[in-house]
Amino acid sequence: MNQPGVPAGQDRPTKDRKVTMYRNGSIYTAADPFATAMVVDGDTVAWVGSEQAATSIADSSMDIMDLRGALLAPGFVDSHAHLTETGLALSGLQLTAVRSAKELLDAVSSASGTGTVLGHGWDETTWHDPTLPTLEEIERASAGRPVYLSRIDVHSALVSSSLVAAADLDGLDGFSGEARVVRAAHTAARLTARKFPEAERRGYQKLALEEAAANGYVALAEMAAPHIGGPEDLRAATSWNDNWNQPEVLPYWGGLATSAEHAQAILDGLGTRVLGLAGDLNIDGSIGSRTAALLDDYSDAPGQRGSLFLSVDDAAKHLVATSLIGVQAGFHVIGDAGLGAVLDALDAAASEVGEQRIRAAGHRLEHVEMADQAAIDQLAKYSVSVSVQPAFDAAWGAAGGVYEQRLGGRHKTMNPFASFYASGVPVAFGSDSPVTPLRPWSSVRACLEHSNPEQRISARAAFLGHTRAGWRATRNRNPLMGQLVPGAPASFAVWEVDELMVQVADSRVQSWSTDPRARTPLLPALDTGSDPRCLQTVREGHELFAHESLRV
Repeated sequence: MNQPGVPAGQDRPTKDRKVTMYRNGSIYTAADPFATAMVVDGDTVAWVGSEQAATSIADSSMDIMDLRGALLAPGFVDSHAHLTETGLALSGLQLTAVRSAKELLDAVSSASGTGTVLGHGWDETTWHDPTLPTLEEIERASAGRPVYLSRIDVHSALVSSSLVAAADLDGLDGFSGEARVVRAAHTAARLTARKFPEAERRGYQKLALEEAAANGYVALAEMAAPHIGGPEDLRAATSWNDNWNQPEVLPYWGGLATSAEHAQAILDGLGTRVLGLAGDLNIDGSIGSRTAALLDDYSDAPGQRGSLFLSVDDAAKHLVATSLIGVQAGFHVIGDAGLGAVLDALDAAASEVGEQRIRAAGHRLEHVEMADQAAIDQLAKYSVSVSVQPAFDAAWGAAGGVYEQRLGGRHKTMNPFASFYASGVPVAFGSDSPVTPLRPWSSVRACLEHSNPEQRISARAAFLGHTRAGWRATRNRNPLMGQLVPGAPASFAVWEVDELMVQVADSRVQSWSTDPRARTPLLPALDTGSDPRCLQTVREGHELFAHESLRV
């Protein structure tokens, strides 16, 4: 088994396994808030304690890692990600900095290679002029190559006329003869653009996993669905779990079941094990693309209220089916009308199979950006976990941002993290990568700096939401997952930090404290303008990533 400090891919026989001691740093552990050292025996945390104690137990049989003041903390879990899409975004045209149709067309014109031009990240709400390019303009810019350019939220895209023809978009819902496609037309365009060889698919996924490991993630929930990549994409993603030198993939599938027998047939037919039928099964779309289902009109598009992709009856049957066989169900839901449909479905399902069976299944919802207190109370009643993305608020929640443009005064109620916690709703955090980057400390900071001060939470709560809560949301049965205590899996990351402190979200309270009487483990100061740098990522004793400076 690979130990920290052993080159990746070289498994030591058990009899030759060496113990590794990390010392002279700060260990984030509930076992001892002042711990400076930790011993890893194989894939398990064997001991945590003080520097003085470390000196007394260190011996020549151990590999000694001098942390030089670094922070060693549980590894992050991303509760919502898409591996292939992330790899495509990392390797394709980077369009987040584009500020006009002309700049976007220039980027298409400069694309190298052959085949379909792929890009990600444009957001017309940041452009000087939000007018989108035409099909013909994109076709000319690509010199006839098919083009697929996903919007930042990946719920709509710009396409070329050659891709329209290849995907047979004429007549599909969501294609109006213009370059922007939504709903069924967007799904068809995306799936056509994703027809690439298996080796290429694996290359994209490997790139995403390497990016995750380099940023301190030990696991990612892959939210697969038929409209995103199909079963072959899911099978490719889960196959990485045969390689212990990558973050663990926690797979979900967004297949809609109509009965318990149908749910079991879906699971049996996937060709790989999944944690539940709780992938990106869309109740609705996104705020940015105006496809999230709202109770009232979009502020900047009178008469438009988005789309419900599933009915209450569809969702209720899915919840009943999965509850009866004891697996997690879940939905992608963003708008308040979308959430209302899910809550009605929960009530209908509970009336058929009983509230206890609904609660026992541990169902989960993705995003849940618009939820009032009554809705939050109902989620708590059914023990539904919510997987949310703090970086959404950082990107779109500020005054004048996408939320305010699309929703007007309703933007102040978005992403109610503190209300979820106060009401007892289980919360886990993720990125929805590639929608937002795999940057966990930026996500923690976004919780501290929520655009609505009433919805801010402490750094400690946010950190736990990105670590232990991520495992709990998958119904992992090991209570030690996401902790660094004796007997726990040795899954952690080492961080170069400028300062450690206790940070709270309430501006009325002193925002930091290093008073040892608090006995609270310390986290990096997140008001420095930069994130901590990852020096090493380890998953159950296997080194996934090591920065070049780690052993200098």
